[in-house]
Amino acid sequence: MDTEALRARIEEHVRRHELIPPGGDVTCLVSGGADSTCLCHALRTLGYRVSALHVDHGLRGDESAADARFCRETLGAELVEAGGATTEEELRELRYAVATDRLRATGHTASDQVETILYRLVSSGRATGIKVRREDGVVRPLLPLWREETEAYCRAEGLEFRIDSSNRETKRGLIREEVLPLLRQLHPAADENLLRALDERALLPPAVAELLASVAGSKRVDLGGGLQAVREYDRLWLEHGPVELRGEVRWGPWRIASDLPGLRVRAWRPGDRLAGRRKKIQDVFVDAKVPRSERESWPLVVRGDEVVAVPGIVDSPGVEAVREG
Repeated sequence: MDTEALRARIEEHVRRHELIPPGGDVTCLVSGGADSTCLCHALRTLGYRVSALHVDHGLRGDESAADARFCRETLGAELVEAGGATTEEELRELRYAVATDRLRATGHTASDQVETILYRLVSSGRATGIKVRREDGVVRPLLPLWREETEAYCRAEGLEFRIDSSNRETKRGLIREEVLPLLRQLHPAADENLLRALDERALLPPAVAELLASVAGSKRVDLGGGLQAVREYDRLWLEHGPVELRGEVRWGPWRIASDLPGLRVRAWRPGDRLAGRRKKIQDVFVDAKVPRSERESWPLVVRGDEVVAVPGIVDSPGVEAVREG
Protein backbone atom coordinates (compact mmCIF):
# COMPACT_ATOMS: atom_id res chain seq x y z
CA MET A 1 0.00 0.00 0.00
CA ASP A 2 1.42 3.35 -1.14
CA THR A 3 -0.06 5.53 1.61
CA GLU A 4 1.40 8.72 0.15
CA ALA A 5 -0.34 8.07 -3.18
CA LEU A 6 -3.62 7.38 -1.39
CA ARG A 7 -3.36 10.66 0.51
CA ALA A 8 -2.67 12.43 -2.79
CA ARG A 9 -5.98 11.06 -4.14
CA ILE A 10 -7.78 12.37 -1.07
CA GLU A 11 -6.14 15.79 -1.42
CA GLU A 12 -7.06 16.01 -5.12
CA HIS A 13 -10.68 15.20 -4.28
CA VAL A 14 -10.76 17.75 -1.43
CA ARG A 15 -9.25 20.49 -3.59
CA ARG A 16 -11.40 19.74 -6.66
CA HIS A 17 -14.60 20.03 -4.64
CA GLU A 18 -13.31 22.74 -2.26
CA LEU A 19 -14.31 20.61 0.73
CA ILE A 20 -11.84 22.00 3.29
CA PRO A 21 -9.81 25.23 3.07
CA PRO A 22 -6.07 24.55 2.68
CA GLY A 23 -4.67 23.89 6.15
CA GLY A 24 -8.13 24.59 7.59
CA ASP A 25 -10.03 23.24 10.58
CA VAL A 26 -12.22 20.17 10.21
CA THR A 27 -13.99 17.92 12.72
CA CYS A 28 -14.06 14.25 11.75
CA LEU A 29 -17.12 12.32 12.92
CA VAL A 30 -15.52 9.05 13.97
CA SER A 31 -16.77 5.59 14.89
CA GLY A 32 -13.36 4.02 15.45
CA GLY A 33 -13.62 1.93 12.27
CA ALA A 34 -11.01 1.81 9.53
CA ASP A 35 -12.73 4.48 7.42
CA SER A 36 -12.87 7.21 10.07
CA THR A 37 -9.45 6.25 11.48
CA CYS A 38 -7.99 6.59 7.98
CA LEU A 39 -9.85 9.90 7.54
CA CYS A 40 -8.36 11.46 10.70
CA HIS A 41 -4.82 10.27 10.07
CA ALA A 42 -4.75 11.15 6.36
CA LEU A 43 -6.16 14.66 6.83
CA ARG A 44 -3.75 15.38 9.70
CA THR A 45 -0.84 14.15 7.60
CA LEU A 46 -1.99 16.39 4.75
CA GLY A 47 -1.71 19.39 7.06
CA TYR A 48 -5.33 20.03 8.03
CA ARG A 49 -6.15 21.00 11.62
CA VAL A 50 -8.17 17.94 12.57
CA SER A 51 -10.32 17.35 15.62
CA ALA A 52 -12.48 14.28 16.17
CA LEU A 53 -15.92 13.69 17.62
CA HIS A 54 -17.60 10.39 18.50
CA VAL A 55 -21.36 10.09 19.06
CA ASP A 56 -22.10 7.25 21.49
CA HIS A 57 -25.61 5.84 21.11
CA GLY A 58 -24.99 3.22 23.81
CA LEU A 59 -26.88 0.53 21.90
CA ARG A 60 -24.31 -2.25 22.24
CA GLY A 61 -23.44 -2.07 25.93
CA ASP A 62 -19.79 -2.86 26.62
CA GLU A 63 -18.92 -2.80 22.92
CA SER A 64 -20.26 0.74 22.55
CA ALA A 65 -18.31 1.81 25.62
CA ALA A 66 -15.14 0.24 24.20
CA ASP A 67 -15.66 2.05 20.87
CA ALA A 68 -16.07 5.36 22.71
CA ARG A 69 -12.97 4.73 24.81
CA PHE A 70 -10.94 3.87 21.70
CA CYS A 71 -12.07 7.04 19.92
CA ARG A 72 -11.21 9.18 22.95
CA GLU A 73 -7.85 7.61 23.78
CA THR A 74 -6.56 6.75 20.29
CA LEU A 75 -8.14 9.39 18.05
CA GLY A 76 -8.40 12.13 20.67
CA ALA A 77 -12.12 12.40 20.06
CA GLU A 78 -14.62 14.47 21.97
CA LEU A 79 -17.45 12.20 23.18
CA VAL A 80 -21.13 13.04 22.86
CA GLU A 81 -23.84 10.76 24.24
CA ALA A 82 -26.98 10.64 22.11
CA GLY A 83 -29.41 7.89 23.06
CA GLY A 84 -33.10 7.40 22.48
CA ALA A 85 -33.05 6.51 18.78
CA THR A 86 -33.72 3.04 17.39
CA THR A 87 -33.97 3.15 13.60
CA GLU A 88 -30.99 3.67 11.29
CA GLU A 89 -32.52 6.92 10.04
CA GLU A 90 -33.00 8.29 13.57
CA LEU A 91 -29.46 7.36 14.57
CA ARG A 92 -28.06 9.05 11.47
CA GLU A 93 -29.99 12.24 12.18
CA LEU A 94 -28.71 12.30 15.76
CA ARG A 95 -25.13 12.06 14.55
CA TYR A 96 -25.59 14.89 12.06
CA ALA A 97 -27.26 17.09 14.68
CA VAL A 98 -24.05 17.54 16.70
CA ALA A 99 -21.33 20.17 16.23
CA THR A 100 -23.26 21.99 13.51
CA ASP A 101 -21.17 25.11 14.15
CA ARG A 102 -18.09 23.41 12.66
CA LEU A 103 -16.99 22.01 9.33
CA ARG A 104 -17.55 18.27 9.72
CA ALA A 105 -16.25 15.35 7.68
CA THR A 106 -17.31 11.70 7.55
CA GLY A 107 -15.41 8.63 6.36
CA HIS A 108 -17.87 7.52 3.68
CA THR A 109 -16.11 5.67 0.85
CA ALA A 110 -16.92 4.47 -2.66
CA SER A 111 -18.03 1.19 -1.05
CA ASP A 112 -20.64 3.10 0.97
CA GLN A 113 -21.63 4.84 -2.24
CA VAL A 114 -22.30 1.54 -4.02
CA GLU A 115 -24.40 0.26 -1.10
CA THR A 116 -26.38 3.51 -1.06
CA ILE A 117 -27.05 3.37 -4.80
CA LEU A 118 -28.37 -0.18 -4.50
CA TYR A 119 -30.57 0.63 -1.52
CA ARG A 120 -32.07 3.72 -3.16
CA LEU A 121 -32.61 1.89 -6.44
CA VAL A 122 -34.72 -0.79 -4.78
CA SER A 123 -36.43 1.55 -2.30
CA SER A 124 -37.21 4.49 -4.61
CA GLY A 125 -36.31 3.45 -8.16
CA ARG A 126 -33.73 6.25 -8.40
CA ALA A 127 -29.97 5.85 -8.82
CA THR A 128 -28.91 8.49 -6.32
CA GLY A 129 -26.02 8.32 -3.92
CA ILE A 130 -24.05 10.02 -1.18
CA LYS A 131 -23.32 13.67 -1.83
CA VAL A 132 -19.77 14.98 -1.70
CA ARG A 133 -21.16 17.82 0.44
CA ARG A 134 -24.46 17.62 2.32
CA GLU A 135 -26.81 20.59 2.46
CA ASP A 136 -25.76 21.12 6.10
CA GLY A 137 -22.11 21.34 5.05
CA VAL A 138 -20.89 17.86 6.06
CA VAL A 139 -18.16 16.80 3.60
CA ARG A 140 -16.96 13.39 2.38
CA PRO A 141 -13.17 13.45 1.65
CA LEU A 142 -12.88 9.65 1.21
CA LEU A 143 -15.46 9.08 -1.54
CA PRO A 144 -12.75 8.22 -4.14
CA LEU A 145 -11.50 5.33 -1.97
CA TRP A 146 -12.79 1.79 -1.49
CA ARG A 147 -13.29 0.34 1.99
CA GLU A 148 -10.53 -2.19 1.38
CA GLU A 149 -8.14 0.71 0.76
CA THR A 150 -8.90 2.40 4.08
CA GLU A 151 -8.26 -0.88 5.91
CA ALA A 152 -5.00 -1.39 4.00
CA TYR A 153 -4.00 2.20 4.79
CA CYS A 154 -4.53 1.67 8.51
CA ARG A 155 -2.46 -1.51 8.48
CA ALA A 156 0.34 0.11 6.48
CA GLU A 157 0.47 3.06 8.87
CA GLY A 158 0.23 0.82 11.95
CA LEU A 159 -3.15 2.25 12.99
CA GLU A 160 -5.52 0.24 15.14
CA PHE A 161 -9.24 0.35 14.35
CA ARG A 162 -12.48 -1.10 15.65
CA ILE A 163 -14.96 -3.41 13.91
CA ASP A 164 -18.66 -2.79 14.59
CA SER A 165 -20.36 -6.16 15.05
CA SER A 166 -23.80 -4.62 14.47
CA ASN A 167 -23.00 -3.57 10.89
CA ARG A 168 -24.24 -6.92 9.58
CA GLU A 169 -27.70 -6.21 11.03
CA THR A 170 -28.19 -2.95 9.11
CA LYS A 171 -29.61 -2.42 5.63
CA ARG A 172 -26.11 -1.62 4.39
CA GLY A 173 -24.88 -4.78 6.09
CA LEU A 174 -27.43 -6.89 4.24
CA ILE A 175 -26.37 -5.36 0.93
CA ARG A 176 -22.66 -5.69 1.81
CA GLU A 177 -22.76 -9.27 3.06
CA GLU A 178 -25.39 -10.87 0.82
CA VAL A 179 -26.45 -8.78 -2.19
CA LEU A 180 -23.14 -7.49 -3.50
CA PRO A 181 -21.35 -10.87 -3.38
CA LEU A 182 -24.11 -12.31 -5.57
CA LEU A 183 -23.86 -9.40 -8.00
CA ARG A 184 -20.09 -9.93 -8.23
CA GLN A 185 -20.78 -13.52 -9.26
CA LEU A 186 -22.82 -12.12 -12.15
CA HIS A 187 -20.03 -9.70 -13.06
CA PRO A 188 -16.72 -9.05 -11.29
CA ALA A 189 -16.96 -5.30 -12.00
CA ALA A 190 -20.40 -4.97 -10.37
CA ASP A 191 -19.23 -2.35 -7.85
CA GLU A 192 -17.55 -0.13 -10.43
CA ASN A 193 -20.49 -0.42 -12.81
CA LEU A 194 -22.93 0.59 -10.07
CA LEU A 195 -20.85 3.71 -9.50
CA ARG A 196 -21.09 4.45 -13.22
CA ALA A 197 -24.87 4.00 -13.04
CA LEU A 198 -24.94 6.72 -10.41
CA ASP A 199 -23.51 9.03 -12.94
CA GLU A 200 -25.20 8.84 -16.18
CA ARG A 201 -24.73 12.47 -15.27
CA ALA A 202 -20.98 12.08 -15.64
CA LEU A 203 -21.63 12.27 -19.37
CA LEU A 204 -23.41 15.61 -18.92
CA PRO A 205 -21.73 18.98 -18.45
CA PRO A 206 -21.15 19.50 -14.69
CA ALA A 207 -23.50 22.48 -14.60
CA VAL A 208 -26.37 20.43 -16.06
CA ALA A 209 -25.69 17.56 -13.64
CA GLU A 210 -25.89 20.01 -10.74
CA LEU A 211 -29.07 21.51 -12.21
CA LEU A 212 -30.75 18.10 -12.30
CA ALA A 213 -29.57 17.18 -8.80
CA SER A 214 -30.54 20.48 -7.17
CA VAL A 215 -33.34 20.41 -4.61
CA ALA A 216 -34.21 24.04 -5.36
CA GLY A 217 -37.58 24.55 -7.02
CA SER A 218 -36.16 27.03 -9.52
CA LYS A 219 -32.59 27.08 -10.84
CA ARG A 220 -30.72 28.43 -13.84
CA VAL A 221 -27.15 27.70 -14.97
CA ASP A 222 -25.01 29.28 -17.65
CA LEU A 223 -23.61 26.74 -20.12
CA GLY A 224 -21.44 29.26 -21.93
CA GLY A 225 -21.67 30.22 -25.57
CA GLY A 226 -24.80 32.23 -24.87
CA LEU A 227 -26.80 29.19 -23.76
CA GLN A 228 -28.47 28.67 -20.40
CA ALA A 229 -30.26 25.68 -18.89
CA VAL A 230 -33.29 26.48 -16.75
CA ARG A 231 -35.29 24.21 -14.48
CA GLU A 232 -38.59 25.12 -12.84
CA TYR A 233 -39.61 22.17 -10.67
CA ASP A 234 -40.21 19.29 -13.12
CA ARG A 235 -39.67 21.37 -16.30
CA LEU A 236 -36.26 21.79 -17.98
CA TRP A 237 -35.41 23.93 -21.00
CA LEU A 238 -32.58 25.81 -22.70
CA GLU A 239 -32.42 29.57 -23.23
CA HIS A 240 -30.10 31.84 -25.14
CA GLY A 241 -28.35 34.47 -23.05
CA PRO A 242 -27.07 36.82 -21.76
CA VAL A 243 -30.37 38.68 -21.60
CA GLU A 244 -30.36 42.30 -22.78
CA LEU A 245 -31.40 44.62 -19.95
CA ARG A 246 -33.94 46.90 -21.56
CA GLY A 247 -36.24 48.33 -18.94
CA GLU A 248 -36.86 45.27 -16.76
CA VAL A 249 -35.68 41.64 -16.73
CA ARG A 250 -36.98 38.77 -14.60
CA TRP A 251 -34.30 36.31 -13.49
CA GLY A 252 -35.55 33.59 -11.16
CA PRO A 253 -36.72 35.43 -8.03
CA TRP A 254 -35.00 38.67 -9.14
CA ARG A 255 -36.57 41.67 -10.87
CA ILE A 256 -33.80 43.82 -12.37
CA ALA A 257 -34.41 47.19 -14.04
CA SER A 258 -32.26 49.86 -15.72
CA ASP A 259 -32.47 52.47 -18.47
CA LEU A 260 -28.71 52.58 -18.97
CA PRO A 261 -27.51 51.46 -22.43
CA GLY A 262 -25.42 48.38 -23.13
CA LEU A 263 -26.28 46.33 -20.05
CA ARG A 264 -27.04 42.62 -19.99
CA VAL A 265 -27.95 40.09 -17.33
CA ARG A 266 -26.25 36.72 -17.13
CA ALA A 267 -25.09 34.14 -14.63
CA TRP A 268 -21.71 34.02 -12.91
CA ARG A 269 -18.77 32.51 -14.75
CA PRO A 270 -15.47 31.44 -13.18
CA GLY A 271 -12.94 34.27 -13.45
CA ASP A 272 -15.54 37.08 -13.41
CA ARG A 273 -14.34 40.24 -11.65
CA LEU A 274 -15.97 43.50 -10.62
CA ALA A 275 -15.55 46.28 -13.19
CA GLY A 276 -12.52 48.43 -12.44
CA ARG A 277 -11.51 46.28 -9.49
CA ARG A 278 -9.34 43.22 -8.93
CA LYS A 279 -11.88 41.45 -6.75
CA LYS A 280 -13.29 38.21 -8.11
CA ILE A 281 -17.05 37.65 -8.07
CA GLN A 282 -16.38 34.31 -6.37
CA ASP A 283 -14.83 36.23 -3.46
CA VAL A 284 -17.81 38.61 -3.45
CA PHE A 285 -20.10 35.58 -3.01
CA VAL A 286 -17.90 34.18 -0.24
CA ASP A 287 -17.86 37.50 1.64
CA ALA A 288 -21.64 37.77 1.31
CA LYS A 289 -22.05 34.14 2.49
CA VAL A 290 -23.95 33.15 -0.65
CA PRO A 291 -24.29 29.33 -0.58
CA ARG A 292 -22.37 27.48 -3.29
CA SER A 293 -25.66 25.98 -4.47
CA GLU A 294 -26.98 29.47 -5.36
CA ARG A 295 -23.93 31.06 -6.98
CA GLU A 296 -24.32 29.72 -10.51
CA SER A 297 -27.90 30.95 -10.74
CA TRP A 298 -27.21 34.37 -9.15
CA PRO A 299 -27.67 37.14 -11.75
CA LEU A 300 -24.89 39.54 -12.70
CA VAL A 301 -25.39 42.84 -14.53
CA VAL A 302 -22.63 43.21 -17.10
CA ARG A 303 -21.40 45.61 -19.74
CA GLY A 304 -19.35 43.59 -22.18
CA ASP A 305 -17.15 41.36 -20.04
CA GLU A 306 -17.23 43.71 -17.05
CA VAL A 307 -19.50 43.01 -14.07
CA VAL A 308 -21.07 46.32 -13.02
CA ALA A 309 -23.53 45.02 -10.39
CA VAL A 310 -24.25 41.93 -8.34
CA PRO A 311 -27.93 42.27 -7.34
CA GLY A 312 -28.44 42.29 -3.60
CA ILE A 313 -24.70 42.50 -2.93
CA VAL A 314 -22.92 45.13 -5.07
CA ASP A 315 -25.04 48.07 -6.21
CA SER A 316 -24.44 50.26 -9.23
CA PRO A 317 -25.98 53.69 -9.99
CA GLY A 318 -28.85 53.36 -12.41
CA VAL A 319 -29.47 49.64 -11.72
CA GLU A 320 -32.31 48.53 -9.45
CA ALA A 321 -32.72 44.94 -8.27
CA VAL A 322 -35.42 43.45 -6.06
CA ARG A 323 -35.58 39.86 -4.88
CA GLU A 324 -39.12 38.60 -4.53
CA GLY A 325 -40.24 35.65 -2.46
